[in-house]
Amino acid sequence: MANSSAAAASGRSTTGTRKRVSFWESQRLAKQKQYEKQARRKNIKLQALTVFTQQLSSMLEAGLPLVSALEALQDQTEDPVFQIVIRNVKMDISGGTAFSEAVAKYPNAFPNLFTSMVEAGEASGGLAHILGKVAIYFEDTVKLIKQVKSAMTYPIAVISLSVCLVQVLLIFVIPVFAEMFSSFGKELPKPTQLLIDTSNFLKSYILYIIVGAIAFWYVLKRVLRTPRGRRSKDLILFKVPILGDLIQKIALSRFCRTYAILLKSGVPILRTLEIVSNASDNTFIELACKDIIRNISQGGQLSETISEIPYFPPTVKHMARAGEQTGNVDGMMGKIADFYDTEIETTVDALTSLMEPLLIVVLGVVIGSIVMAMFLPIFNLANVVGG
Repeated sequence: MANSSAAAASGRSTTGTRKRVSFWESQRLAKQKQYEKQARRKNIKLQALTVFTQQLSSMLEAGLPLVSALEALQDQTEDPVFQIVIRNVKMDISGGTAFSEAVAKYPNAFPNLFTSMVEAGEASGGLAHILGKVAIYFEDTVKLIKQVKSAMTYPIAVISLSVCLVQVLLIFVIPVFAEMFSSFGKELPKPTQLLIDTSNFLKSYILYIIVGAIAFWYVLKRVLRTPRGRRSKDLILFKVPILGDLIQKIALSRFCRTYAILLKSGVPILRTLEIVSNASDNTFIELACKDIIRNISQGGQLSETISEIPYFPPTVKHMARAGEQTGNVDGMMGKIADFYDTEIETTVDALTSLMEPLLIVVLGVVIGSIVMAMFLPIFNLANVVGG
């Protein structure tokens, strides 16, 4: 009887263990299934793609087979979705699919530039070398993005802090002064009254303002995804002093760099221009690429079309013409990209140096104006009370 009870208890224990294991296993499988769904549509961060390309190029240069290199990279990658993408690409290659065709199935993970360069590398037999060029291109792009973001971090942080501070003053501090001033029974100075009215408005409608701001941001994002919205955004940003010039330099640098690396790797010029257009994220460059494609299809040259497009400065026009005359268009375009990269770095450094004191002055003026408006009745206390 005791043995029977012990066996029953053991059975219950085993069954309970199985249930716990099956629960965690089911959770793991559910998570894996979710990653599988995301593999087709998730955008892989450029930093992760840069590391992947660098390591793949190094492994291929060392003589490691492509499938083995991908298997090693699958184990090293921390992003679970990217792991699945690499695994699927590896399986396709093992089944006889070309590398370029395998990565083309995941356009969100591998941009057109990467796919076209892989295709060119397969055709020329120098896949490792071309992937090295792509890695350098991605690395330069990541460096540029980080540089711009780091320059924008300080002003965004200061502006956000200023807005929060002003909101706290208007919603919580100003009403205290307003109650004190109401006992005077006299008309307040206009700056003070305006500040109190603003405070009352915010206290009454703050929730509506927040909801309205969120709704406006959502609608704006949807509008900016449309072709007309993107054109309007680029046109407005282009006309903004200093910022418009910086954005133009970034767009021109990306145009020239992408054009140079694709052309030098043996990608056909029309296909190169299509990829440049897709990678630009700038409607001015996209329209320019369409004009250049149409002109070259009719027997024209790159410099002829560029010279008629106002968005391209004279430097780009003359360098492109010189490259065509010497038969070194890709080299010249690469030099233009280097020139604009230097210009971008200089402009960003200048903006950062200028932004810090400017923001401090603006913040001081805003906070100072609020403080002065609130203490103005106290400074004129005799007139207000005794009036």
